[in-house]
Amino acid sequence: MTRTEAVLSAAVIFAVALVVRIVVASVVVFPVPEDTAYYFGVARNLLDGHGLVSNALWSYQTPPLVFPRPAFEVWLPLPTLLAAIPMAIAGSTFAAAQVSSVVVGSLVPVLAWRLGADVATERRLPAGRARVLALGAGLTSAVYLPLVLFSTLPDSTTLFAALALGACLLITRLARGGELIRLNDPRLIGLGVLIGLAALTRNEAAFVGLAWLVVAWRIPGLDRRRRLLLVVVPAAIAVAIFAPWAVRDWVVFGNPLPGQALANALSVEGFDIFAWNDPPTLGRYLAVGPARLLEMRVEGFGHNLVNVLILTGIPVAVVGLIGLWSTARLVAVRPLAILALTTFFFTSLFFPVSTTWGTYLHAAGAAHVLLVISALVVLDALIERVGRMRGWTRPVAWLGPTLTVFGSVLFMVALMPSFGNQSRGVAARYEALQVQMEAAGLPLDAQGPIITGFPIWLAEATGHRALGLPDETPRDVLDLAAHFEGTTLLIIDGEDRGHWPAILDSGAPGSECFKEIDIGLPADARLADAMSGTRVFKLGCP
Repeated sequence: MTRTEAVLSAAVIFAVALVVRIVVASVVVFPVPEDTAYYFGVARNLLDGHGLVSNALWSYQTPPLVFPRPAFEVWLPLPTLLAAIPMAIAGSTFAAAQVSSVVVGSLVPVLAWRLGADVATERRLPAGRARVLALGAGLTSAVYLPLVLFSTLPDSTTLFAALALGACLLITRLARGGELIRLNDPRLIGLGVLIGLAALTRNEAAFVGLAWLVVAWRIPGLDRRRRLLLVVVPAAIAVAIFAPWAVRDWVVFGNPLPGQALANALSVEGFDIFAWNDPPTLGRYLAVGPARLLEMRVEGFGHNLVNVLILTGIPVAVVGLIGLWSTARLVAVRPLAILALTTFFFTSLFFPVSTTWGTYLHAAGAAHVLLVISALVVLDALIERVGRMRGWTRPVAWLGPTLTVFGSVLFMVALMPSFGNQSRGVAARYEALQVQMEAAGLPLDAQGPIITGFPIWLAEATGHRALGLPDETPRDVLDLAAHFEGTTLLIIDGEDRGHWPAILDSGAPGSECFKEIDIGLPADARLADAMSGTRVFKLGCP
C-alpha cells in the first residue's frame, strides 16, 4: 500500500466514523450512564471556577466527606480535562462535551484499520485481500455498536481504547526493531507518553505496561540489561506524567493511589459502593463462604463475556470469539491480546461484583477491536477456502467486511434508539422532579444535601448536592443524614435500589422517621411517565 493510498484510506474511515458518531450523538441529550454525568459535571464545575469538585458524594470510604467534594477519588481526570476543552470554546453544555469523545472515537476505527493492515501483512495475504481486510476492520469499527455508543459519551471508555490501541501498535513496531532499538527511539518515548496518559484515564493502563513487558522480554538478540532498559524508559516517562496527579491525590485524599479499589475488590454486592456503616471488609467478604465466592466469579465472568462482549457486539462478536484462539497468536495482535485477556480475567476474578456495575465495560474498547479483527480473519479464511473448493475465479474477499458492516449497522440502528429514549427519559425525570418539588413547597435549591439512589444524575440535572443511598437500614441512613448538616430529604427516583424503598414499607426499625410526601405528577403525560415510581421522604423522628 502506497503512502497516498494509506492516507486516503485513513481519511475515508475517519470521515465515515465521524459522521456516524455525530448522528448518534444527536439523539443522546443527557449523560448516561452515571459515570458519564460525573465526568461532565466535574468539567462544568472546573469551567465555572470551582476546581475539580463534584456535587455528588457516594464513596464514603475515602475522606474527606465534605462538600464541595474533591473529585476523582475513584476515577481519573483525563476524560474531564479533555471534555473541558470544547466546553470552554462552545459553552458548558453536554453537546459540547461530546465533541472530544466523538473526535477521539473516530480515531479508534483508524487505529483498527492500521492493526488490520498489520494482521494482513503477517498472514501474507495477496494485496487485494490485505486491503479488504484492513478496510473492513476500520469500517466495521466505525459502525460497531459498543464502539459507536461510547464515542458519544465524555467518559473514559473511548479515550482509553484509543490510547491502548495506539500503544499496542507502537509495541509491535518496537518489537520488530529487535536489537537495533535505541533507548531514545521516538517510538519508545511515545509509548511512555501513551501509557502515562492511559494511566490518567483508567487504572487498566497497568496492563498496557504489562503487554510491553512481556513483548520486550521476548525480543531476540538482547541481554537482560538491555531488555530491562527498554522497559524502564517508557515506564519512567509514564510515571513522570502520572506523578503530579498522584501527588494531588496524596494531598487531597491522603493516598496517591485511586481510593476504594480494595473496598471494590471486597464487595459482596453492587450496592457496597454506597456503603456507610457496613463497608466491605475482609471478614465480611470471607463470611459469605467458598460457594458464594466462586459463584460471584462465575457471575462476573459471565457478565463480562455475555453482557459486555457478545450481546453488544452481535453478530460480529460471536464470529470473532470463534476465531480468537488463532487470531490472538498472531504477532501483530499479541500486545492487544495480552491487554484484552489480562483485563478480562483480572476484573472477572478480583472484581467480580464491581465488574457487573461497569468495571470491565469501560475498559473493553480495545477488546472489541480485537473481536472485530478476529471476525474478519475468520471470514477471510472461510471465504478463501470456499472459493477454492468451488473453483471461484473472481475475488470475493469483500464479502467478509460486507457481512460485518451490515450486521453491525443493523444492530446499531435497532438498538441505538432505545439508548436515546433512556437518555431523554432520565432528563425528563429530573425536569419533572424539580417542577413537582417546587409545587409541593420544597424547592430543591432550598434544601441541604439530598440522599438518593442516583446521586450523580440528580446532582448533574439539578446542580444540587446529592448523597448516595446506602443499601443499609433506615437507622443507618438517618446516621448518614446526621453527618451532613441540613440533610432532610430522601428521593427514591423511579427505581428500587437494593432493599429500598421496600424496607420502609416493611416497617423496619427507624422507618417511622421517614415521612412520605406526595408531590403529585405533572400534567404533561411525558413528564408524568418519566417520573413514575418516584417517591420523596422527609427525614425527622417524631
